[in-house]
Amino acid sequence: MAHTRTVDEGCRGGGALDVATEPILLISTPPAVALDHQELRAVSRHAAVAEYWALTKPEVNFLIAIATLTGFYLGCPSQFDHFPWLPLVPTLVGTLLVASGTGALNQYIERRFDAQMRRTARRPLAAGRLSPSAVRWFGITLSSAGSVYLAIAVNLLASLLAIVTLLSYLFLYTPLKRKTPLCTLVGAFPGAMPPLIGWAAASGGLSLEAWMLYAMLFLWQFPHFMAIAWMYREDYDRAGYFVLPQGQARDRFVVLQTILPLLALLPVSVLPTTVGPPGILCSVGALLLSLGFFYCGAQFVLRRSSAAARRLLLASIIYLPSSFVLMILHRG
Repeated sequence: MAHTRTVDEGCRGGGALDVATEPILLISTPPAVALDHQELRAVSRHAAVAEYWALTKPEVNFLIAIATLTGFYLGCPSQFDHFPWLPLVPTLVGTLLVASGTGALNQYIERRFDAQMRRTARRPLAAGRLSPSAVRWFGITLSSAGSVYLAIAVNLLASLLAIVTLLSYLFLYTPLKRKTPLCTLVGAFPGAMPPLIGWAAASGGLSLEAWMLYAMLFLWQFPHFMAIAWMYREDYDRAGYFVLPQGQARDRFVVLQTILPLLALLPVSVLPTTVGPPGILCSVGALLLSLGFFYCGAQFVLRRSSAAARRLLLASIIYLPSSFVLMILHRG
């Protein structure tokens, strides 16, 4: 009883028991601080992963993956039941590694100019959240790994096509963006390579049908990029990019680079659905997609507004994967 009274008194009077509790609180504090540090490190790691993921341009890689898959599927002589799914995986992995490395190296080369554009100023390297050397080696590592992996796990032709894409994009298209509006024409050549890579991976060679796919993606890039260039024309001008001419020649250039490829795309997009087994529904679907794409392009060149450019950009994003799906369904 005496002992119980002493404890109660200590609790009421702030005596020995209060003094004894202070060391306990001090001892329990460091684990809580350590946990906070661990959480901060985890958050930092996740943030770093997100920054490097952004360097790879995943939204662009999505379209590249679809184009490569389409080329592989159409280039494969086997039917769906005997489709070589296992070789498809290294084809996509290798192609996306090269594409991701190319995207990172492109941002490394253009880091000072990206920082001057509202559209790109928040990119990891342009905003200073990653160091140039880290981004350079990240891009080199991904590109090299993807090229070697394609050569070993797929075939040499697919690897060579991926390397040509990387080199022409970085050392022809990228510097020409600051010299001439014809950069769009030059950039369309490497930009249309993904279906060829997929086709080469599946068949070991390139046929006329593979070049049809190439022509389709080649033409698609002009209205797609004209929409982007018009929406961000002030940004490009501020950073010193000559993706569009200056003065009155700008409107004429945009009209030609939008309408002429869209007109050529009408027959080109239907041709792949006429090869092989008859498929009137796929041909009609391809034609309707092309007509809808052309309509949005015509509205853009007539109005030349940011809203019309945005609709054309959306139409281009819908058109390409939808057309590829129709081709796969036609073959399937």
